[in-house]
Amino acid sequence: MGEKVLEMRNVTKRFGRLIANDKVNFDLEKGEVHALLGENGAGKTTLMNCLYGIYSPEEGEILLRGQPLALNGPKDAIAHNIGMVHQHFMLVPPLTVLQNIVLGQECRLSPMKLDRARREVEELCRLYGFQLDLDTKVADLSVGAQQRVELVKALYRGADILILDEPTAVLTPTEVEGLFEILRQFVSQGKSIIIISHKLWEVKQISNRVTVLRSGAAVSTVFTADVEESDLADMMVGKKVSLQYEKTPVKSQEAIFEMRNVNVTGSQRASSLKDLSLHICKGEILGIAGVDGNGQLELSEAVMGLAEIQSGQVFFDGEEITRVPTRRRIERGFAHIPEERMTQGLVMNFSASENMILNCYDRPPFTKNHIFDNRAVRENGKKLVEEYDVRPRSPEAAARSFSGGNQQKVIIAREFSQDPKLVVAVQPTRGLDIGASEFVHHKLLERKEQGAGVLLISADLDEVLAVSDRVLVINEGEIMGEFIPGTISYGDIGLMMGGTRQGKKEGDPA
Repeated sequence: MGEKVLEMRNVTKRFGRLIANDKVNFDLEKGEVHALLGENGAGKTTLMNCLYGIYSPEEGEILLRGQPLALNGPKDAIAHNIGMVHQHFMLVPPLTVLQNIVLGQECRLSPMKLDRARREVEELCRLYGFQLDLDTKVADLSVGAQQRVELVKALYRGADILILDEPTAVLTPTEVEGLFEILRQFVSQGKSIIIISHKLWEVKQISNRVTVLRSGAAVSTVFTADVEESDLADMMVGKKVSLQYEKTPVKSQEAIFEMRNVNVTGSQRASSLKDLSLHICKGEILGIAGVDGNGQLELSEAVMGLAEIQSGQVFFDGEEITRVPTRRRIERGFAHIPEERMTQGLVMNFSASENMILNCYDRPPFTKNHIFDNRAVRENGKKLVEEYDVRPRSPEAAARSFSGGNQQKVIIAREFSQDPKLVVAVQPTRGLDIGASEFVHHKLLERKEQGAGVLLISADLDEVLAVSDRVLVINEGEIMGEFIPGTISYGDIGLMMGGTRQGKKEGDPA
């Protein structure tokens, strides 16, 4: 056993009648990566929010290097060199990268001292290999880049204990390897990391120990080297799960959706769509692979009518819809799982039931003869929380009270319950545990079997390969190549993701 730098003893946290953490014991050793696993709603983030001072537990104690630790807020945690990178980033979009990193630390400094802070941040970026333009506004960054800003912010504040909540959810395999290299450097200096992740292979690769939470209680702590991924999955969900799927062949070559030479201006040149063409057949899942920030968001918005198309044409079921507004597309059978569930997918102060009808509130059975039927809304919510395994089973609870994964289930329940003909799924399993991810994948495959077209955009290459019938690789808003999963190597996919067109070698002219 190594030197314990942190202990959480019998920590209990309640929200009304809900016990989020039930007498949890957890410890962290110097120079280790300790993974925290559990299903959505198991209490992982709540436990870490207690450690970071966001919540105060009703019972139990926290010891830092053997001494009781009293936390009245994140400021106290930071003062004790505890840093946290949240699953939902805590950044101020109108401010620059540098301003976000130093916010709260250097806010009263003179320009001369701010220049010193800039040099310190630049040195951190060089040391750990971060590629960040410190003068870019956070609002203009991709989700992956925003996550890197959060990580640099924690390092700049001098964290010795770093809490990472789903740190790889928006990263490509190459970026994950880069992050893990950074984490290894961090722990090699005698510092410690707590990592919340739903990706079992990542836990196996990076962690020394794993603690599994189930229904708010810690059920097991094991050395990672002593268990297999299947053992961890069993501990998490209590049943056998698999992310390998038997996919039936695409039965129709008839396109349900098509884009021809579409151009869309993005927030940056790299994210702008440039003469992009694609088609999705009825009963087909088309996957989009690529490094985050290369036009995936613009593509999804162009499909949904949320982005202005400068030139090109869009067709749905044989009819041109280039200028058809989003509302009419939804009425015709479009479903959208957006990348950012909290800002784009949900009204956080609305109940789960209310969020589940945002795309159809003005149609029967929810509105009849211009009269809104609250009872129908509640009945629909009660049915869908059961059908889509939303936890807790509280359809009248506000969306903000659910865990990130269960918020995602509310969105998926809303979109899939309308029997869509085209599904645009952007990061559909981001923040979901392995059991919930399997559930969502089966729902996507069900839509395919029922003849819908599915556009799957995900930064998780394994997810794209597991679920898709056909995959396009996007780089700087252009399609680099197309393949059937299993027919080419990871290396070839990586080359295309990096900008090499299919069939060309690195160094060849474009």
